[in-house]
Amino acid sequence: MPQFEQPLAGGVESVSQGGVVAAGLVQAAFLLVGALGMVRFRDFFMRLHAPTKASTLGLGGVLLASLLIQALRGQWSIHEILITFFIFLTAPVSANLMAKAALHLRVESKAGHQPVDEADAATPRQG
Repeated sequence: MPQFEQPLAGGVESVSQGGVVAAGLVQAAFLLVGALGMVRFRDFFMRLHAPTKASTLGLGGVLLASLLIQALRGQWSIHEILITFFIFLTAPVSANLMAKAALHLRVESKAGHQPVDEADAATPRQG
């Protein structure tokens, strides 16, 4: 087992570890809700929403909890910060690109929305 340089005081250590555990449970709940959304939602566009939010909130929160526990141990690392930054940056961008590709391929939505042609959208409506 690794030895830590400066152990925290007994009360502070248990409270801080309890906070990290609580944060981890909240983030695990986000990940669970995202997984359930993948199973329960009916079409591609609805299913795209669930994992995007789960990865952004859930995985980002788990990494922030990891950063907190490392900081409490006195072992600062930039790895968790960089991973969190790239998750927050890439998850919404990749979801946007997948949604645009699905619109381009005219994937049907069970929500009742019809794809809009760019030529139709460019012409002004009269009325």
